Amino acid sequence: MSAIATAMGQGTKPVNERARWTALIVLCVGMLMIILDQTIVNVALPSIQDDLGFSQSNLAWVVNAYLIPFGGLLLLAGRLGDLVSRKGVFMAGLGVFTFASFLCGLAQSQEMLIGARFLQGIGGALSSAVILGMIVTMFPKPAEQAKAIGVYSFVAAGGASIGLILGGVLTEAINWHWIFFVNLPIGIATAVFAVRLIERDRGIGFGEGADFAGAVLITGSLMLAVYTIVEAAGNGWGSAQTLGLGAIAIALLAAFVVRQAKAANPLVPLRIFRNANVSGANVIQALMVAALFGMFFLGSLYMERVLGYGPIEIGLGFLPVAVLIGTLSVGFSERLIMRFGARETLIPGLVLILGALLWFARIPVHASYAVDMLPAMVLFGIGAGLSFPSLMTLAMSSADASDAGLASGLVNTSLQVGGALGLAVLATLSTTRTGNLLAAGEPTAEALTSGYRVAWVVGAGLMVATIGIALSVLQPAPAAQEAGETQEVGEAEEIGEAEPAYSEAA
Repeated sequence: MSAIATAMGQGTKPVNERARWTALIVLCVGMLMIILDQTIVNVALPSIQDDLGFSQSNLAWVVNAYLIPFGGLLLLAGRLGDLVSRKGVFMAGLGVFTFASFLCGLAQSQEMLIGARFLQGIGGALSSAVILGMIVTMFPKPAEQAKAIGVYSFVAAGGASIGLILGGVLTEAINWHWIFFVNLPIGIATAVFAVRLIERDRGIGFGEGADFAGAVLITGSLMLAVYTIVEAAGNGWGSAQTLGLGAIAIALLAAFVVRQAKAANPLVPLRIFRNANVSGANVIQALMVAALFGMFFLGSLYMERVLGYGPIEIGLGFLPVAVLIGTLSVGFSERLIMRFGARETLIPGLVLILGALLWFARIPVHASYAVDMLPAMVLFGIGAGLSFPSLMTLAMSSADASDAGLASGLVNTSLQVGGALGLAVLATLSTTRTGNLLAAGEPTAEALTSGYRVAWVVGAGLMVATIGIALSVLQPAPAAQEAGETQEVGEAEEIGEAEPAYSEAA
């Protein structure tokens, strides 16, 4: 039995406690780098277009080339962590992501930047897919796990706002290349500390053989689905390409499900979906993030195109969201989850996000930030600060030592696919409404604002659906019960052969 396992069983020593929480910080910094990269690029797109000569249609591939492998590989990467080594998958992804960031920063052509962004998406999927699984095994006790998930949730939810600010500062102060170069010191430092603090774990192995057919089916289905979604805004949702590729993606997914039901050693054991809280939490997260991505993206466009805000002003406009998410996720949400349960903490958060979207949906053309936007930002920040930790807790509630990486990859997959689908749908609705009004002779500012309002109303409708699912599907249970099965992970590590998830070298 390891010294750390003994300490956990007999009263944790200060040095071991510091090691665990320091390891958590290392993992969250790695996650923050990935989250930042997803929003920091959006701010710099106009500069990238001017410098490398992208057309408006080709410019979308700076984002899409990252999203397709990232969204498509998350489930596979999470399961590989369970089978081989979560630390090994995390370190490999971190190395690929950092090297790809270096290539992105050096890019002097469209082809090089798009290729490097694709590689960056692979690295991002590998590293981020296993982080939540590592966290729940490092913190098996319900109270500690709730606090650790709160820190992770702040990084996952609040990092987007920070990315908007950082992207504006770097792009305006230096140039767009530095939005990628900034990842180099962060990635290298994270790798150095991860080598020291996170010990190598042993996966459960491939058992009766690797499910290569399942891996091909699910990866092909998800990558094709993400590609179809991101291209649908330009091709049209009713186009032959969108319908045809969407049908193929669904057929591959159906074949994957059949394969998993029959395989001796399935890549994704279907038992993970039998838990109502796990399945419900992932569906809720996909719908919630679809609404939130529309709020972030279209809110940024509204501030830029209608109010005339610059990149830094846009980032500062969303700063209250990041501050409130951080305050609640790290300081209060875990206490509420432990006292009332994750479901009871989640539902008020969803209601507050619904209120934020409804507030945005009434925004005027000539808005005052303090009156017309700040209240929505406050509601959004509080709602997300309550909702994300609760959803993470519910989604990981049935994860055991053999499935933690898979459950973590599933959480990230529902987030990414939900976000991509929601953004594509809401952006299309907004663009269609604006185009119709412009054709009818409406002034540009009024037409744009009306288009954004339509999208926010639809986003509010998605939030109504999430509240309905939360009330009807999720099972009320105290946090101790929700985390009970996860606690068995830590006990298994103490009793069995598993290596500790962190090192005493703090």
